[in-house]
This record gives sequence, structure tokens and C-alpha cells, in this order.
Amino acid sequence: MNAHIRSTMEKRARGEKGFTLIELLVVVIIIGILSAIAIPAFLKQREKAWESQVTSDLKNASTAAEAYATEKNGTYEGMDLAALKANGFNETESVKVTVTLKDENKAYTLNGKHDSLDDTFTYDSTTGVAKKDGAAAPAED
Repeated sequence: MNAHIRSTMEKRARGEKGFTLIELLVVVIIIGILSAIAIPAFLKQREKAWESQVTSDLKNASTAAEAYATEKNGTYEGMDLAALKANGFNETESVKVTVTLKDENKAYTLNGKHDSLDDTFTYDSTTGVAKKDGAAAPAED
């Protein structure tokens, strides 16, 4: 043991220091493998966050729509995005929400789309559910 330590100390005294090429290659390979695992997981989490932004905006817009209807004796007549904003809806920067009235202004549909997603989300006032391209969107906690 002492001989190994003495040998190492002598090498350092002669100026031999640093890592071997093999050691450096092993470290680079390990970092590459970890990156190959982590990057797709990170990208999936970003997509989920964008989807949550859209569903959150749709639910907030529906709350503003209900406040609007309360002031208009239960009808949604004349409701548009400006009316929702006047009733407390704050649109997220990357999310675009559109309003469509139906059933003679007694119901509405909200459509939401994030700039970074291909999917469109829909909130129907008759069901109270936000859906992604026809499937139920994940519920928020």
C-alpha cells in the first residue's frame, strides 16, 4: 500500500498528472447515456405542462363565463373573449381561447390551443368537461 502511494507521489512530482484517455472516454459515454434517458423525459414533462396551461385557461374562462351569465339573467348572449376578460379571465400568453355560443345563447363551447402544441382542447358548458381532441383531459388537482 505504501509503495503504491509512494509511486503515485513520485509521478506527481515528475509532472505526470491528469486522467487517461480511457477514463475520459468512459465519463463521456456515461454522460451520453444519462442524457439519452433524461432528455425525452424532460420533453414529455414540458408537453404535459403546456396541456395543463390550456385546461387551466379553459376552466378559468368557464368561471368568467358563469359570472357573465349571472349578470345577464342566465343567458350568454353577447359573450365573447372581451366579456370574459371583463369578468376576470386572464389569458395565458401562449394559449389562445375562443368562444362559441350555442343552443340559442343558453350554452357555450370554449376552444383552447397552446402555441407549442398541435392538439386543441374543448370545454363544453353542458358537460363541464375539458377534452383534448375528443378524449377527457387530465384532471387538475
